[in-house]
Amino acid sequence: MRKRVRAGTLAAAMALVAGAAAGCDSAGGDTAQDGKNSATPSAPASSADAGPQTVALPAELTGQRLDWGTCEAPVKAYGSYAERPGRQWRCATLKAPLDYGDPTGETIGIALIRSVAKEPDRRIGSLLFNFGGPGGSGVAALPGAAKGYGTLHKRYDLVGFDPRGVAESSAVVCRGDKETAKSLALDFTPDTPQEEKAYFEDSAAFGAGCAAKSGRVLPHVGTISAARDMDLIRQVLGDDKLHYLGFSYGTELGGVYAHFFPRNTGRLVLDSVVDPSADYVAHSRNQARGFQRALDNYFKSRGIAAADGTARVTKLLRDLDREPLPADGGRKLTQSLAVTGMIMPLYSEDNWKYLTSALAAAENGDGTQLLLMADSYNNLDDKGSYGTQDQSQRAISCADAKGRVTPDEVRSRHLADFTEVSPVFGPYLAWDLAGWCADWPVPGASDTPEVSAKGAAPILVVGTTGDPATPYEGARRMADELGAGVGVLVTNKGEGHGAYGSGSCVTRIVDGYLLDGKVPADGTTCTS
Repeated sequence: MRKRVRAGTLAAAMALVAGAAAGCDSAGGDTAQDGKNSATPSAPASSADAGPQTVALPAELTGQRLDWGTCEAPVKAYGSYAERPGRQWRCATLKAPLDYGDPTGETIGIALIRSVAKEPDRRIGSLLFNFGGPGGSGVAALPGAAKGYGTLHKRYDLVGFDPRGVAESSAVVCRGDKETAKSLALDFTPDTPQEEKAYFEDSAAFGAGCAAKSGRVLPHVGTISAARDMDLIRQVLGDDKLHYLGFSYGTELGGVYAHFFPRNTGRLVLDSVVDPSADYVAHSRNQARGFQRALDNYFKSRGIAAADGTARVTKLLRDLDREPLPADGGRKLTQSLAVTGMIMPLYSEDNWKYLTSALAAAENGDGTQLLLMADSYNNLDDKGSYGTQDQSQRAISCADAKGRVTPDEVRSRHLADFTEVSPVFGPYLAWDLAGWCADWPVPGASDTPEVSAKGAAPILVVGTTGDPATPYEGARRMADELGAGVGVLVTNKGEGHGAYGSGSCVTRIVDGYLLDGKVPADGTTCTS
C-alpha cells in the first residue's frame, strides 16, 4: 500500500532507527471498546459529520464518568514490540457519538491514557497531546515521550488519546498482513502499462477492503469529528478550557478545534505545522519540496553539493528499478522501499548518520539497512505483522480531502512538475496523488481545513525552517489563517520535524506559555 508521506507522526521521528532493527519505543495502551458498537459494515454515501454547533450532546455523554484502570500493551499500534506502560499511567474509554449528526445514536469508544500532575497543589488542568499522522496512537506514544515533558508534567495531567478510527478507538482496518506485504512489493512509480494496472488495481482493492471491513466508521473518521471528540474529552475531564500540544497533523486538528470551539480554546501550541491553505495536490507538492530540502541540507552537512548528492541517489534508484538489491533474510530492497527508507531518517537531524550508513551499504550491494528503515516506517514488527496506522491515515485523509486526481492528470500535469521539485521524492508523491484515494467509498469533506478562530485565546504556532514533512511556509499561513491576535508565530531555525525539545529557546517559550500564560511576540525567532 502506498501512502502519503506522514505529516508525520512525531513518534516516527522519535523512534527511528535503532527501532528499524530493534523495534519501537515501549508505550502504553487502552482497554476494549464499548460493547454496543456492533453493526453490519457498509459504506454510506456521505462523509462529513454535522458541524459542532448543530446538535447539542446529551448529558449521558458530557457527564459520563471514566473508569480509569490498568493499561494494556498497545499491540495494535506497536505490534510485538509493544510493552505495558508504567504504573503511573491509567487508561479509560470515553463514549462518543459515532455520528455527531445523531448524538443520541450509536456510540464508539475513544481510548485515553493519563498520568496525573506531579504537583497536584499547583495543577493547572489536563494537557492533551496529538503526535500526528493522521493515524498516530497517542495512547501508545505518550508514555514513551513523556520524559521530554517533565516540566509540564509537574502542573498538568498528561493525556493522550487515539483519535477515532485509530488503534484502540475503533481502528480502520482494510486488509491483512499478506495483502499489505503484496502491496508494498509493487512499483510505486510505475513505468509500464502493466505496472500501472497493478498499482491502480491495488488502490481500488484497498478502498473496497475499507468499505467491507470498516464501513460503519469510515464516514465518521474525519478531522472535524475528531475535534468534537477533543471537546467532549475536555468536558468529561472537567476542564473549562482545552490545553493542547499538537504536532504535525496534530496542528491541523488543533486549528480545526480552535475554529469550531474558540471560546473553549485555552493554551494551544501547534508545532511542525500542516499548511491549512494547501489542498490535496499542494499538500503533496509541499512535502516533495520539504523532503528534498532536507535531503539537500543533509548532503551539504557532509560537504557534498546538493545536486551531486541528488544525482547519486537518483542513480541508485534507477538501478534498483531495474534490479532490486539483496537484503538479510532473503528479502529484496526495491526502488519504492528504498525511497521509503530514505524518508525515515530525514525526520530528525540526529538520524542523518543512519542515512549515510544505509546509502553506503546500498551502493556496495547490500539493501538491508534501507529495508529495515522502510520496515520501521511501514509499521512492520519482528513477527511479520503490520500495524493499522497506515490504514487509519489513509482513511482519515481521504475523509477530509475532496481532491481526487486521475492517472491521466498525473501523467499530463503533475509528474514532471513534482519531479522538478524533487527528483528523489517527487515521482513517488505524484503517482500517489492518483492512487491514494482512488475509488474511495466516501467523499471528502472539503478542499482545505477551516482554521479561522476569531475570539480564541492566543495560539502558539511553531515552524522549523528545515522541517521535511511540514515545510516551514505552512506555519506562517496557519498563524495568518487563525486570525489577528490569535496566531502567534515562533520560528525555529534548524532541521527536523518538531521543535519542542530540540533546543532550549523553543522549549523555554512553549513552557512559559503553557505554564504561566506568557505569550511571546509574534515573529519570535529561535536557533536550535
